[in-house]
Amino acid sequence: MAEALTREQKNWRIRIFIVTWLAYAGFYLCRKNLSVIAPQLKEMGLTDFQYANIIFGYSLLYAIGQFFNGVFSDRFGPRLIVGIGLFLTVFSSIYMGFIGSVFSLLLILNCLNGIGQSTGWSGLVKNMATWFRQEERGVVMAWWGTNYVLGGFIATGVATYFAYDLPFFSSWGWRRGFWFPAILLFVILLVFTLFTRNKPSDAGLPDFPEDDEHIQPPAATNAAEMTSQNQVSWDIILAVLAKPTVWIIAVMYFFLKLTRYAFLFWLPIYMTERLGYSDQAAGYTSSVYELIGFTGAVSAGYISDKLFGSRRFPVGAIFLFGLGLAFFFHPILAGFGNLGNAIGISLIGFLTYGPDTLMTGAGAQDDGSQRGAATAAGFINGVGSTGQLLSGYIVAYVKDAFGWDSIFHLFVIFAFVGAALLAVKWNYLPNRLAEK
Repeated sequence: MAEALTREQKNWRIRIFIVTWLAYAGFYLCRKNLSVIAPQLKEMGLTDFQYANIIFGYSLLYAIGQFFNGVFSDRFGPRLIVGIGLFLTVFSSIYMGFIGSVFSLLLILNCLNGIGQSTGWSGLVKNMATWFRQEERGVVMAWWGTNYVLGGFIATGVATYFAYDLPFFSSWGWRRGFWFPAILLFVILLVFTLFTRNKPSDAGLPDFPEDDEHIQPPAATNAAEMTSQNQVSWDIILAVLAKPTVWIIAVMYFFLKLTRYAFLFWLPIYMTERLGYSDQAAGYTSSVYELIGFTGAVSAGYISDKLFGSRRFPVGAIFLFGLGLAFFFHPILAGFGNLGNAIGISLIGFLTYGPDTLMTGAGAQDDGSQRGAATAAGFINGVGSTGQLLSGYIVAYVKDAFGWDSIFHLFVIFAFVGAALLAVKWNYLPNRLAEK
């Protein structure tokens, strides 16, 4: 039976939840704006292959950064590492607004953006792991994981409004889609650095017990060793990476993140080229993907904790099997017009964000524990981001060679592979919960 929380603990946990939720949602303000503005950049001369290269550059630095920044957040604390990342993201978005469709500069700045963005997930998952106990993470992280679902939805709408519909500064045109989201993110940066804390003891409260003895370093015998315990050790890193479940989630996420980022960066272009939408209509309609994805994220968390006894793997497998079916039927639904397209995108969003949030949030925390949560989350997200690296080229090649509908048929295979991987650990429980 978990000990009751004091009022101060409850207040701090609410504060940490809100501030970290806002921080990760804020990253999307300067992640989704490029895809919204992409049709304009293409009209100015940017080619599909150049756009794919820009996505690749961003994704490469994002993937590499995940592996390192997860370790850095475990060692130096997420407040510092995520704060630096937020600043780099603001800086890159502001300068992208000055350069237009100049390919080389867009590539460099989007790579810088990738470095900044890579600090967010692992660092903030770590932040949440130290403030919330293992048995409550399924539900808590389901709600918290809506940050990138709703964040993507809000960011898409915000970028579309600023780039195309803002009644002021009309002479700036599409540039407003880079500049104004960056200003909003800078405000979020200030809020995050002022109001978050890495762990309860930093706020004068007792830390929660570690949730996995296998991830803890040996007990300290002198002052120097005691100081080193505040830093992540190689033992912790190796213990996290030795877990088969971490690798299963990571390989699954390779396929899932490949498909998710294909949608994030190419959905507006798909709707303008394949379905005949206007730039504005494509921007707003593509936001349905994240809007309905929100309900999938929350549903997966509740199903995991309430119906499956905090087992994450069977819930993820069921969602991914359904995702494969949704990919298969989407080209048929899109043939029925705008409503059919919106329904298909909504189903895909619901079934994508459920396992995405559950496995990379609560699943990573379960296997990484408080000490190694950022390392586990960073590794899983880093492997997933190698799939993200390929997404732009796969979409560009397949759509040109076989047509847009073939992309959805390919993603059926990816979803089923992910479902099969998670089904291997259908009955897996985190260590502490398995002992109860």
